[in-house]
Amino acid sequence: MRCKNEIIFSLVGLIVVGILAAPTAIAQNAASPSLKEQLEAQFKLSKVHSDGTVEAGTVLVVQQVGIKGEPQNDVAMAPAVYKDGVLHPPSKKSSFSASILQATARPGSDTSGKDFRPFPVGDKVYVSEIDVNTKNDRILFVTVECGACNGVGQTSAYKAAVSFQFAKGSLANASVPDIEDTIAKVFTIDTSTAEAQPAQPAAQPEQPAAAQQPAAQPPAPAQIQLGQTIDEVVAALGQPEKIVDLGTKKIYVYKDLKITFTNGKVSDVQ
Repeated sequence: MRCKNEIIFSLVGLIVVGILAAPTAIAQNAASPSLKEQLEAQFKLSKVHSDGTVEAGTVLVVQQVGIKGEPQNDVAMAPAVYKDGVLHPPSKKSSFSASILQATARPGSDTSGKDFRPFPVGDKVYVSEIDVNTKNDRILFVTVECGACNGVGQTSAYKAAVSFQFAKGSLANASVPDIEDTIAKVFTIDTSTAEAQPAQPAAQPEQPAAAQQPAAQPPAPAQIQLGQTIDEVVAALGQPEKIVDLGTKKIYVYKDLKITFTNGKVSDVQ
């Protein structure tokens, strides 16, 4: 019997410990947002459709020369690499020299005949994908040109990637503001795309004096005459403050007027 009671007490104790520990376990399991989620909250991703149209997200402005745009339908894409404060052009094509990158010409082709377009400083792009690789201390931004922003059409025909390379072992512990500062060396958020304030209605011009409506004339004063009926007087002056009824003779008392009726008609006014 004693052994059975000890088992029961042990079970009760485990249950109590479990109940007390549950909030702590829940709090620990409620993971804080990942670095990728925090970056995507800052840089709203755009969705690119197969026809080149884009569901717009955050617009970024290119800050450094070295980004190579390739056609949207290209599967493989060599990224530019930002490392130690320098943006390095894609290394996949050695013929894609810095002099070409500095050009502001629109679509061309490199020596391999492959179509490309450099994204010069000041060009505006959307970010369509963010990949965070803490193991390799790398953050990849995939962007597409904002054709409408750059005056080259409503669709986005070219895409480009930039790989931000951080010091070994540093990305896992880096603060989000520091990471955003690094990204800002290559891409800054375009604040000019904020929604414009609704236009205020234009003030109506003042009408010329000649066109203004004349001021309303004050009503003519009520006229009380001998022989008017009670109804005519009430229509003109309203109901009296007092009525003195003397049979065939009635006196209607107003604020500054007394009217005497004899046989229902005005016989005296004081």
